[in-house]
Amino acid sequence: MKFRGDATLTHRMLASASIAAEPCADLSALCRGIAEGAGAIFLAEEALVRPAVTELLDVLGAQPAWSDLPVIVSSLEREIGYPAIGAALANCNVTLLDRPVAMRTMLSQVKAALRARMRQYEARALIEQLAEARELAEKHNRIKDAFLATVSHELRTPLNAILGWARMLASGQLEASKQPRAITAIERNAVAQARLIEDLLDVSRIISGKISLDLQQVDLIGVIEAAVDSVRPAMEAKQIRFSPVVDPTAGPIAGDPQRLQQVFWNLLTNATKFTPKGGRVELRVERFGSNVTVSVIDTGEGIRPDFLPHVFERFQQADGQISRAHGGLGLGLAIARHLVELHGGQISAHSDGEGKGATFRVRLPVASLRASGRTLHPATSERPQFEHPAELVGLRVLLLEDEPDARDLFSVVLERCGSRVTSVQTADDAISRLHAEPFDVIVSDIGLRGDDGYSFIRRVRALPPPSGTIPSAALTAHAGAEHRRKALLAGFQMHISKPIEPAEFVAVVASLARIAMK
Repeated sequence: MKFRGDATLTHRMLASASIAAEPCADLSALCRGIAEGAGAIFLAEEALVRPAVTELLDVLGAQPAWSDLPVIVSSLEREIGYPAIGAALANCNVTLLDRPVAMRTMLSQVKAALRARMRQYEARALIEQLAEARELAEKHNRIKDAFLATVSHELRTPLNAILGWARMLASGQLEASKQPRAITAIERNAVAQARLIEDLLDVSRIISGKISLDLQQVDLIGVIEAAVDSVRPAMEAKQIRFSPVVDPTAGPIAGDPQRLQQVFWNLLTNATKFTPKGGRVELRVERFGSNVTVSVIDTGEGIRPDFLPHVFERFQQADGQISRAHGGLGLGLAIARHLVELHGGQISAHSDGEGKGATFRVRLPVASLRASGRTLHPATSERPQFEHPAELVGLRVLLLEDEPDARDLFSVVLERCGSRVTSVQTADDAISRLHAEPFDVIVSDIGLRGDDGYSFIRRVRALPPPSGTIPSAALTAHAGAEHRRKALLAGFQMHISKPIEPAEFVAVVASLARIAMK
């Protein structure tokens, strides 16, 4: 604030009203005070003389868009005595007070100015929040766009191999000696694509809070060995030296064996992917008190210090360029972190930088009590054996599937087991066949054109026995618990998630057959 002879008196008046004020000897001091932050300025018109006033006008003119600093000028007249200065200040937030001014009037004007200034600061905070939100949204949009491009690439890559080999087989132009290679490539790429899709579904479940665990007493060593067996061929192909150091007292733990295997598969796959040919991957399983620590240590590319804090975030990859050397969606570590935390554990990453390898550690609590039943081991990575259950011989199956390829596949699988399959592609056709002939089992897709599988099974259950009581299974690409619950409530006895192994499909239909025999 700029005062003349009555500066001290005015300062006391403001202080009596609990208004903090800083007297300024001249306009230069006033401008420095404005730069440090001011709620308002109060000065006498006599101070508005050139050249000193030019500095003030420059400071006021340089305010950011949100700022309009209140200026209170005490004047002997309604209009400032210096026309040029008055014209300049006319563009500023100026309030004129006639002298002599009553104390109540002055305090009222100062408080009003401070309230207006406070609203400006609130506007500034809102503008900054909006700017931050916009920057964050733009960042997320960039990440989303990059992720969608990555998804497109990663899904199309195996699809290209599948379609290419399949068309070569279908055309009859592939030599007999190369046909096993084609079939192996088709299967390998189909499994890779299914894993990518499952990762996307897992992320969706995580975001919606619908992912759950089937907690059991688990042999941790068996879980890790199964994950190692899945990754071992890739390690051997790159001549990676694998060094396991396992504490035999490390388990058991309470957990979901399939989800735990998924965690360790992700860590071992990453170590293998980013370790160069001839490198080394070490696996340590150690027990520390009531916890088990599993460490995966590699001599690979390492992690940049700036990326290390983001390594467990969804859709994040250290190399996000189209020409990146390694594939993947950047979801595996985010899924692994969530699954570990659901088990009450922690996961961490460490790296000394690029080219210096990386260490991932998972810490899990040991099972506090031994379960009364057997300790469960995870499923191995071996291909399920295709069996021919006796229940399927002569079994009359109504198959409702609108996708021709899937319909043909399921029909062939069941017919090889001796079942009599009637396949249709619409709910109306299926209802017509139910009126025309008896069936033992129904298998229906959910995502049908027209009436969906839920509507179809409700129509079936409305029929009189025995058609209305035929055991049924729902086939669907929706694998969540909510979709399973919806299928069971609609009237299905079983819920089958696609993709499904032929051997598993046969086992499900055999279970339905046993229900039908009761």
